[in-house]
Amino acid sequence: MSTSVWLIMVRLSKRIDSILPARLATVQALPPPLSQLLMALTPPMLPLALTISAEQIRALDISPLAPLAEAPVADLLAAAGRLQLELVWPRGDDDPRELSEVAEVRLWSLRADALHPWLPLLLERAGGTLTRHVAMLLPHGFSRTEGLRFAPESLELWITHRLYGLDAWSIQAGLPCRQGLAQMAAVLGFDLDPAFWSATVPQTPED
Repeated sequence: MSTSVWLIMVRLSKRIDSILPARLATVQALPPPLSQLLMALTPPMLPLALTISAEQIRALDISPLAPLAEAPVADLLAAAGRLQLELVWPRGDDDPRELSEVAEVRLWSLRADALHPWLPLLLERAGGTLTRHVAMLLPHGFSRTEGLRFAPESLELWITHRLYGLDAWSIQAGLPCRQGLAQMAAVLGFDLDPAFWSATVPQTPED
């Protein structure tokens, strides 16, 4: 069945309210000091702001992501939606290209994404970091009125593929993160029908 049955396209400009994972719903009832500790989920040693230099981009050097790659899955999930990733690439005043139109920058992003498929889940969302990263990976265009526009079918296939992969990755670690994945999808313009996840549950034969 077509994935369009499970995914409903919404306007990219729609503001998505943050949703706390269900397992954190009890935080509000805890005493303030303990509540603050539980809300500070990201380990202090996990970098949440990375700058990739032009030299690293040219060399396809993704070593700045190594601390994240070596972190436990729980730490990565705690950092979901919080990673700032700045790609530095010199452009002259007469160069009208966006970063996502620079071949070298796109190639670095493609390599980083291929080797670290959890990267989109970690990227900051409200400021556009996630959207810019996806633009490095997929065909897109720019509109004066609507801004960045993806080829709908390409985006739908990519987000479906990534949701399935990251869902299996987190479940294998014993830390399902479907609410976080739904938030990631929403930023890219998709509301997930509840049936999307139920379709991934193996059906047992009837007696």
